[in-house]
Amino acid sequence: MKVLIAEDEYGMRYAVTQALKLNGIEANEAENGQQAVEMARSGAYDCMVFDIMMPVMDGIEALRQIRAAGDATPVIMLTAKSEVDDRIEGLDSGADDYLTKPFAMKELLARIRSQVRRREQTYSEKLISYGNITLDMEKLELKAANGISLAKKEARLLEFLIRNEGKALSTEDIHARIWDDDPRMETEAVWVYISYLREKLGSVDADVVIEGEKNGDFYISLKADNNGGSI
Repeated sequence: MKVLIAEDEYGMRYAVTQALKLNGIEANEAENGQQAVEMARSGAYDCMVFDIMMPVMDGIEALRQIRAAGDATPVIMLTAKSEVDDRIEGLDSGADDYLTKPFAMKELLARIRSQVRRREQTYSEKLISYGNITLDMEKLELKAANGISLAKKEARLLEFLIRNEGKALSTEDIHARIWDDDPRMETEAVWVYISYLREKLGSVDADVVIEGEKNGDFYISLKADNNGGSI
């Protein structure tokens, strides 16, 4: 699991980060809302935790920009205020949950796990569409102009790329998510499976392309025509 923590107070940010790491959760830190927005756009997270009162850009505005970009990652808001209006503003802006400071770390961890479970249930649909392709997670089949079978890891990888459309996903991040059940597998497997998927997308005449180079970052997008638009 990977969580983004946006909190300007160093002591609080450090405490939350350490609590997550002690529970086997990878944590990335942002010192303000603007940095949080930039990190959310460039990386894939299972959950985000934002303080409301931050410099440069507050947590509410950061959340609004992330939601406007189509990112549905669960967000938990932290606030030192207890007024109902603050809670309402956060929830109306797209927050999934909130905690009022001070709070118990155990409760924050429980709420993070709860939000991640809910997201996984939301993403449990069998058919996923993107561009002209349909990915059947139950039958492990990719369809466009025609159909082709996928290995389970290929299907999981393609699903992960689609869920994080437009985000540059590192080889290490992809490996941690897709090979979480076999961490001993070399990261070279990411490139091998990207190559497999590229061949299979081409074989079904998909209007979808996986960008990126070996040992670098990868992202999925629609093919562009000669006029710069998508086809």
